[in-house]
Amino acid sequence: MKVFDIMSDHIVTVGLSEPVSAAARLLKQYNIGAVPVCDNRGNLRGMITDRDITVRCVANGLSTAETKSGDVMTRGVITVNDNANIGDAARLMADAQIRRLPVCRNGVLVGMLSLADLARNTDCDTEAAEALCEISKNIRRV
Repeated sequence: MKVFDIMSDHIVTVGLSEPVSAAARLLKQYNIGAVPVCDNRGNLRGMITDRDITVRCVANGLSTAETKSGDVMTRGVITVNDNANIGDAARLMADAQIRRLPVCRNGVLVGMLSLADLARNTDCDTEAAEALCEISKNIRRV
């Protein structure tokens, strides 16, 4: 089975030059922790998270209305091709300790793959379980 078979293709994005406040509104509206940041052609350029907004913008006294999303986003985002095998994608998620993986085709964002997508598919139960175990290894109880 391929990533495109189970990925979500209903994705919310923000533009590089859109204000951080727009990204924050999307995070709130859709109850998500990260939004892909794309250029005008749909190429994924990074991800902006609630932590990026807090640490790189608000904590530095920058205006969320005037600061561009592209200025505070996380760069070097790990992605997967939409034609990749699901097992490979699950291992990539486990190795990188991530719960959501942007899916690209020729650099253009076409979807998102989440652990929930893996878990919902009965053919992927083992991959999802293994990925979740790997991702959760660094969590400590206090």
